[in-house]
Amino acid sequence: MSVYTKVTAAELTDWLRQYSVGTLVELQGIAAGIENTNYFVTTTHDRYVLTLFERLPAQDLPFYLNLMAHLARHGIPCPSPIADRANRLLSTLGGKPAALVSRLPGANLTQPSPAHCAQVGSVLADMHVAGHSYDGTLENPRGPKWWRATAPKVIPYLDQRRRQLLESELDFQSRHRFQDLTRGPIHADLFRDNVLFDGPRIGGVIDFYFAGVDAWLFDVAVTLNDWCVDADGAIEGARADAYLRAYHAVRPFTAVERDAWPVMLRAAALRFWLSRLHDFHLPRPGELVHAHDPEHFRRVLERRIADANDHPWVA
Repeated sequence: MSVYTKVTAAELTDWLRQYSVGTLVELQGIAAGIENTNYFVTTTHDRYVLTLFERLPAQDLPFYLNLMAHLARHGIPCPSPIADRANRLLSTLGGKPAALVSRLPGANLTQPSPAHCAQVGSVLADMHVAGHSYDGTLENPRGPKWWRATAPKVIPYLDQRRRQLLESELDFQSRHRFQDLTRGPIHADLFRDNVLFDGPRIGGVIDFYFAGVDAWLFDVAVTLNDWCVDADGAIEGARADAYLRAYHAVRPFTAVERDAWPVMLRAAALRFWLSRLHDFHLPRPGELVHAHDPEHFRRVLERRIADANDHPWVA
């Protein structure tokens, strides 16, 4: 969610004539994230988020927008795409595919409590259950196929220790496939900066542009590896327990998922270490760009490997 494509107030005013959302009051670039150009848009009717898609394949965009619309209809507090007067959820602005979605209340948390983590577990399970009836199909865009394609691009930037870790973990993951895990649409990036708390309650779950169809357990692992860890990447027991129990209360885990859990925690750490390595060493120019430190998820991965037999689970 950086600003790569500059949009002026005059350009946006003209573009908004396609919509029944009033006239432009304020336009503000969002300087967080790394994938798309995002702006806060305030009109005389309401507040919205404008997204210009910088590198996502055009054919994949309906999956994301229709998934958000589907989840919103099922009561999930996620952005609702706004249709234009021709009933299209996707348009073009500044030569890029663009969409307007509702802006949700709340702000990010940097220091979540077990109670916060429990709410995240519940909403993630609700999303999985609601998404089960969504008929869109899109393979997880940052899954194993992407890992294998991306690793050779970042390996030249790594020292011997990090190169060995990356190659070893890719080999480990290639030898562990759990075809019996329950699958469906996953958020795949439900970090603290993608959940908005409005007071004590979740006001919104945002940024579905890494979503795809994969094992729900992978989504559970991705989320735990951010919400329930300390600065060194170690799992914090009270938060993890609250998170997993809350998820399990909505969508009970299976025995197969229990067996796969240590591998999924490692897979989730690998995915984000690899993507952060790529964005750190091979960045794109942008007006406002925020790249994350890859070393954090290198430490998370090493922790998950070292603690392979001592991961939290629902008793």
